[in-house]
Amino acid sequence: MEKYVKILKKNDLKITSQRLIVLQYLDENCIHPTADQIYSDLKINNPSLSKTTVYNALVALQKHGIIQAITISGSELRYDIPHGMHHHFYCKKCGKIVDIDISCPNIKKMSEFGHKVEEIHGYIKGICKECLKKGS
Repeated sequence: MEKYVKILKKNDLKITSQRLIVLQYLDENCIHPTADQIYSDLKINNPSLSKTTVYNALVALQKHGIIQAITISGSELRYDIPHGMHHHFYCKKCGKIVDIDISCPNIKKMSEFGHKVEEIHGYIKGICKECLKKGS
C-alpha cells in the first residue's frame, strides 16, 4: 500500500482507504474495467464500500492525472493506469481491451511544429485471437 500512499501524496491528494484500494485494484488488474466492475470486485472484501465512493475516487484520481478514462467501446468509460503512451485494441466480440505498445510517428512531427503532446488515444478494433480460435 505504501506505493499508492506515495502516489497520492505526490499528487497532493488526500489519502483515503477507498482511493488506495481503487488505485491498487487498477494497478493489479490491467483489464480496463468499468466503474461498475471495480465496484463489484471491491465490494466483495469491502462490504461498506458504496458505488458513489468508487465513482468519486475515480473522478479524483483522473482529475489529478493518476488514472485515465478511455471510451473505446462507445459511451462506456473504462479505466486505466497510464504507463507511457500506448494504444488499445478492443475485441468487438468479447469486449476485452488490450494495451498495445506501438509508438506514434506523429509525436516527433508535433514537437517539430512546437507542440507538446501530452496524450495520444489510439483505438484499434477487431476480433481478438481467443475469439478467433473459438470461432474456427
